[in-house]
Amino acid sequence: MTKLSTLCYIEKDEKYLMLHRTVKENDVNKDKWIGVGGHFEYAESPEECLLREVKEETGYTLTSWAYRGIVTFVYGEDIVEYMSLYTADGFEGEPIACDEGELEWVQKSKTDTLELWEGDKIFFDLLEEDCDFFSLKLVYDTEDVLKSAILDGKQLPLSADGKWPGR
Repeated sequence: MTKLSTLCYIEKDEKYLMLHRTVKENDVNKDKWIGVGGHFEYAESPEECLLREVKEETGYTLTSWAYRGIVTFVYGEDIVEYMSLYTADGFEGEPIACDEGELEWVQKSKTDTLELWEGDKIFFDLLEEDCDFFSLKLVYDTEDVLKSAILDGKQLPLSADGKWPGR
């Protein structure tokens, strides 16, 4: 199954707005901390999906954002998702409760203490380095172990247990 989605990390005061996914049943992201976003609706562009999903999940209307990369997320034998990755540093509106989990502002320096996908640690490093637009392919088995990470066509080193050693 191939999916298209957006993922956004809203930034404020050296913090990211993170979503702790605790609500949905049969959720590949269950108990993980991720950014906000979701799947494309028919005929949406990445930006239209981004703006709609952020509004639906947070109540915020983005006023300033940057398209940072494309992440190809492969999970097991049957899930491939192409995620348009964004950061945003401008927004307006009042926050709302999210029906997919709890939203929390997390210090950027503390993200590595959260239950994250291992590959998210790679793109957090890329975001912090202010990397130009990148393409990152992340391949996981169904036990959530990262098997392969490829950045702009080049294999990245992982430990034997699929951990990202950092830059």
